Amino acid sequence: MVDSVSNDNLAPVKVAEADFPTRFGHFRLFAFRMLLPDGGEEEAIAVRMGDLAGEPPLVRIHSQCLTGDVFHSLRCDCREQLEIALALIAGEGRGLIIYEPKEGRGIGLINKVRAYELQDQGADTVEANVALGFAADLREYLLPGHILRYFGVERVRLLSNNPEKIQAIERAGVTVAERVPIVASGAEYARRYLDTKRDKMGHLIDGF
Repeated sequence: MVDSVSNDNLAPVKVAEADFPTRFGHFRLFAFRMLLPDGGEEEAIAVRMGDLAGEPPLVRIHSQCLTGDVFHSLRCDCREQLEIALALIAGEGRGLIIYEPKEGRGIGLINKVRAYELQDQGADTVEANVALGFAADLREYLLPGHILRYFGVERVRLLSNNPEKIQAIERAGVTVAERVPIVASGAEYARRYLDTKRDKMGHLIDGF
């Protein structure tokens, strides 16, 4: 079955859904695709636990990080943030994680490794992206807002330190009733990275 959220041109299409047991608990997995105004296409998956109706559910918008999510890299806090979000949602028995394939804040996996090489030479994460000819962060969050509308979610408690995610969700017509900080432990290798996200990108990070 193929579903869409509305008749507007930016409505995401649900292309599949499946049962999704994990070590954090039992979820439902959804795959979405959306055509963009420039003719491109964007994809994401949503991992849902429980009923999202009623009080604002916990929601996490997570960008793919192969090095962190899969290989347990200590250069970033991505995997730790994802696991914190999964544990918090499982603890409440309801919530949603939207996972987007936007490796390296949108620059892609190969360029991310090139950025790592520049960081090894002394650049921070923002300086490295700029040196490669990119903005500090290429991501947009158009699709997540539409996915929330697909699920009928009008208010959320957003698990994020990134003000841009808050703004994007609210532009989509979804109210961020609460921002829930999601602060990693700040492992030694990640501390400069976290400092840079806070000081140069405006992320709301404290306590490490």
